[in-house]
Amino acid sequence: MIDTGFLGQLDKFSLLVHKRVTSNYTGPRRSIATGRGVMFKEHRIYAPGDDIRSIDWRVYARTDDLYVKTYEEERNLTVHIIVDYSASMNFGKNITKFDYASMLGVGFAYLAMKENEKVQFSTFSDELSIFQPRKGMSQLVAMVDHLNTIKTKGMSNIKEAIHQYKKTIGSRAMIVLISDFLMPIEQINEALYMLGDNEIKIVQVLDPVEKELKLKGDFRLKDSETGSRMHTHISPRLRMKYQDMLNGHAGKIEDTCNKLGMKFHQITTDTPIFDAFYRILE
Repeated sequence: MIDTGFLGQLDKFSLLVHKRVTSNYTGPRRSIATGRGVMFKEHRIYAPGDDIRSIDWRVYARTDDLYVKTYEEERNLTVHIIVDYSASMNFGKNITKFDYASMLGVGFAYLAMKENEKVQFSTFSDELSIFQPRKGMSQLVAMVDHLNTIKTKGMSNIKEAIHQYKKTIGSRAMIVLISDFLMPIEQINEALYMLGDNEIKIVQVLDPVEKELKLKGDFRLKDSETGSRMHTHISPRLRMKYQDMLNGHAGKIEDTCNKLGMKFHQITTDTPIFDAFYRILE
């Protein structure tokens, strides 16, 4: 179950969006679209077809030249929050990766609603569930209820999920994609390339045991998504090889993110939520 008591800790944060956005809703973000708005941009020479209401008659009185005012319209941002609920996200002793990822998702929704932004959230595994974008606390309540009700299952099909999801991104937006990303790098790369030119935060959530593998001896391991089992002996050498492979996998994801102008963050579930948001939003 998601404990929303942490949300008050996030009041010190705000969503920092570096790109101007375009949409059909009025809000606090500036658009690159030019039109009637609340923020003056510049003058330019009148051209046939311009709205005569935009003519600055004071400039005309001084110069005998027709100039029109252009504005930057204030537009709203839609924050898209996408959370992985595949079977591998159910791993964890004190808190599962899915519960931690859900808290991150709810936290981003809370910050967006603080700034009067619209929130659209979804969950994906072998199928994708999308909720319509809305403002207000009712959306946050629906999100918490859904995340508390849903059961982790199936294999993560991130490529197909993002292929479907990208159809809902009608304008520039902020996208927060949260997963353990323990899947083939080719699928991850293809999914990231499909997200387009938006403000994108990629958050990899891992359990400390996965990250550090502080185990030794004989173990029977089970793949939570495929059900396959194996016997293995975890030695210092195997642990080092495992960590090299995991770090290499995360490094490849980060390289792709850097190429695409995305932000990549790796967080373990023993990180206090406040500290996680501090790292992601600093």
